[in-house]
Amino acid sequence: MSNLIDFTKKFGESLSQKVKLSNYSWFNLGGNAEFFFKPKNKKELLEFFKEAKKNDIKTIFLGAGSNTLFRDNGVKGAVIKLGKNFSFTRLIGKDIIEVGAGTLDRKVADFAKENNLTNLEFLSCIPGSIGGTIIMNSGCYEHDISQVLISIQAIDKKKCKEIEIKKEDINFVYRGNNLPEDLIIISAKLKGSLDKKEKIEKKQSELVQRKKLSQPSQIKTCGSTFKNISKEKKAWMLIKESGCENYQEGDAVISKKHCNFFINKGKAKSIDIENLIKKVKSKVYEKTKINLELEIKIVGE
Repeated sequence: MSNLIDFTKKFGESLSQKVKLSNYSWFNLGGNAEFFFKPKNKKELLEFFKEAKKNDIKTIFLGAGSNTLFRDNGVKGAVIKLGKNFSFTRLIGKDIIEVGAGTLDRKVADFAKENNLTNLEFLSCIPGSIGGTIIMNSGCYEHDISQVLISIQAIDKKKCKEIEIKKEDINFVYRGNNLPEDLIIISAKLKGSLDKKEKIEKKQSELVQRKKLSQPSQIKTCGSTFKNISKEKKAWMLIKESGCENYQEGDAVISKKHCNFFINKGKAKSIDIENLIKKVKSKVYEKTKINLELEIKIVGE
């Protein structure tokens, strides 16, 4: 117990206890985190991993919370969310941007536009931060982050050291890659191509408009629930064809606008969303013999 008291004192205001995770998920759901850590800088983050290891405290990493469902009983151990010093964008070459892992994707798209760089417009449609976007290899409309990535800076939480990994040493696949789970990305280098600002603005605006027309907004959702099987077999098609689009569990419902978006209508619990996921998955398998894979992450007790 005394070790734990020392542990909590050591990180001062960066470390909190019993923090409501519903404030950090776009579903607005979930119990408490036993510990919640917002490191101010790399040094503090490295120190935290050393102390967490010593005290046998499990750690998980949280990005923007745009694709995470926290369970009702919360998370035992520490949830780490990068502080404001990990959110930055800077030009380090005529067509290269260095970005903090905590930077929102749309801010990166806007920064690229202001610096006349194209091929990053798609980021304005992704509701996350760069670290999570790289982990998920997120993308939309025939683009994904692996196409513009040069390298990442990360901390290996097992070895408690900082490393750089080049894009060619990462095996990217649809909505994933082979990066070890023990890594926390702290920054990345991205490459654009020089173009006229008006053209970039037009392209970005068209993508945003396309998203608005096809996907729900201003609601409690974590985006696409399941991964697409292929270009021809989208998850929403399989859900619709299997007759699941009107399924409901408590206040957990499926969006009328896009049936791969599951929604907390207001009073849902995490278990309602999870049960809705299981129900849809089971029905789709029964009808099509296709086993849908989750795109969102379910975390906790």
